Formats: sequence, C-alpha cells, structure tokens
Amino acid sequence: MGVVMLCGSIIFQKRNILIVIIFIVVISISVFVVIIPLANNHYAKQVEKELRKTPLTEKTKIIDSVSRAGKLVGNGNGMQYFGAILLKSKLSLNNLEDYYSAYQKNEWPYVVEPQKNQIIEVVEHSMISFSEKVGDNGYYIVYSWGDGPDLLEELDFRGH
Repeated sequence: MGVVMLCGSIIFQKRNILIVIIFIVVISISVFVVIIPLANNHYAKQVEKELRKTPLTEKTKIIDSVSRAGKLVGNGNGMQYFGAILLKSKLSLNNLEDYYSAYQKNEWPYVVEPQKNQIIEVVEHSMISFSEKVGDNGYYIVYSWGDGPDLLEELDFRGH
C-alpha cells in the first residue's frame, strides 16, 4: 500500500510540474506575441496623437491619421514608431513646412509632403495607407517618428 501511495505521489508531482511548465510557456508566448506588440503599438499611437493635437493653421483640416510600429524603413534590425496625419489645406507646401517645423519636440522632424493617393510611400517594409480618399490637389501628409523603451524594441519580433 505504501508503494502505491509513493507511486501516486510521484505521478501527481510530475503532473503538477508539467502544468507549471505549460503555464510558463503559455505566459511567455502571450508576452512575446500579444503584450509586447500591443505596448509598441501604443508608442506608435502616441506619435500619431502628438501630430493630431498640434494646432492647425487656418485653411487646413485633418482628414485622417494612422500609426504603425515595426521595421518600417532601412536595413537591419530595429523597431520604429511612425505616426502620420493627412491634411487638406489651401496653404502651400512651403507654408506648411515652415509652420510644422516650429513644433518639432525631438530629433525627428514633422515632415510635410504632398500626398497624391492613400498609400504612404515613405514606409518601405509595410503597407500603410489612409482610409480616406485623397483628391488631386491640396492634400499633404505630415509624419514623424518616435521611440519606446529599449527592452520592448528588442523583444518585438516585428523589429527583426
């Protein structure tokens, strides 16, 4: 009877260890596949929000905005945080460039370029587009880059 109890106890312990290992694996996968990408998406969304809250000039309105985290331009590994707004404006490109240059808060400028269609062409390694239609004249993209915690940048599979 003692041998049977001892064998049952060993089987119970092995099963508990297996459950703990499965739990750790599931949590680890969740962190790498869900939580880290969501956190990095949040940092990209902050870039977009910063652009959206920049005061507009008269004769200008925001039509759409987007954000994305991942390896978006260039070579090698690295996470990038991108935000953009689509403007409809009666102002010239030079006037908009001058206006937005005053709002640069970090090393990444607010780049202003004419926007001819929905596709954002500055992004090389991902397809990003505005959901709103872009007309013939007077549409501009204003975009910027941001950053996030180094650890999240290194652990997100989209940056590699």
